[in-house]
Amino acid sequence: MRLARRLEGLTSAIFSEMDDWRRRVASQGIDVINLSIGSPDQPPPEHIVRVLAEEVTKPGNFGYALTDGIQEFRQAVSQWYERRFGVVVDPSTEVLALMGSQDGLAHIYFAFIDPGDIALIPDPGYPVYTAGILLAGGTKYPLPLLAENNFLPRLDQIPPDVARKAKLMIINYPNNPVAAVADLEFFQEVVDFAKEYDIVVCHDLAYSELAFDGYRPPSFLQVPGAKEVGVEFHSLSKTYNMAGCRIGFVAGNRDVIKALSLIKSNIDFGIFKPIQLAGVSALTGSQEWVKGMVSKYAKRRDVLVDGLREIGWQVPKPKASMFVWAPLPPGFTSSREFAIDLVQKTGVVVVPGIAFGERGEGYVRMALVCEEDRLREAVARIAKAYSF
Repeated sequence: MRLARRLEGLTSAIFSEMDDWRRRVASQGIDVINLSIGSPDQPPPEHIVRVLAEEVTKPGNFGYALTDGIQEFRQAVSQWYERRFGVVVDPSTEVLALMGSQDGLAHIYFAFIDPGDIALIPDPGYPVYTAGILLAGGTKYPLPLLAENNFLPRLDQIPPDVARKAKLMIINYPNNPVAAVADLEFFQEVVDFAKEYDIVVCHDLAYSELAFDGYRPPSFLQVPGAKEVGVEFHSLSKTYNMAGCRIGFVAGNRDVIKALSLIKSNIDFGIFKPIQLAGVSALTGSQEWVKGMVSKYAKRRDVLVDGLREIGWQVPKPKASMFVWAPLPPGFTSSREFAIDLVQKTGVVVVPGIAFGERGEGYVRMALVCEEDRLREAVARIAKAYSF
């Protein structure tokens, strides 16, 4: 059996290794506190579950759904965008339903990248950004996200010859894994850059509603001219705790939407209709529940970050996302070695920064997916095991 060469660059080695350590430690009777997986630990609000349960009982809902998404869902996305950002998107031509935002982010490359073409990818970045370009046979040009530039890429440092060859650029704010944010001034810079070099921009906005201390993340599409150059991907996974439902969407440039729709029409037959109708309930229903969930994440953030600071581990406090991006404590230089040492000594599982790209070295990512008492316990164990 000979595997395709495109698989050679794909790897989940570090994630698999950390999961192996989790199981190994748990088998020794150690209580594991898993801060590695960015999956919500709470259920969706009742009104969403109720709609899903009701729609599943209807026999007519078990046929193939439309690849683009049912009209009710696309209309709900359009209404949500206008209400949340003041952005108008045509539900018929500028919105596409996705099996989670990762579905669209992986497949968008097949619409624009031929073998050898360049895509500009953040480093560190969510792994699907790199996996997508590798599967499409393209070439990744990493955009370093560095603390000294607030984890924003320096577009002026991209060589002009690279920019002219690039077909696609990924940006992601609020960011996973680095938990950074961006403003409209940066997005304007991106739009200008994309127009100059004829690049399709894909903004991953999965964490737009998970923001703290009064901060409200903007949409890339709020910038004049943004719809001329790009699209924005979103997910119901994090905002409404619907990760297992696999439902998201992309909105923006109609030509990009049409191209991605063509790819997906040759791959799948759309999202189960009851899930789309549950998505309608999520987007059009009361958002008060979301505020309560965000408050819960903010308290978890404070418990974890303030606790780590008190024991001498100086960790920045994020303004958004469900992650903490922590520089390695003194005495460690390898994120992998520290993460393994941490789980062995404390039972606390985190993700080494190197798992997200070369520029992720020197950090670990912690997910705010445990209740406050578990986070306090994690801090207490770390305090007992290390002297910072």
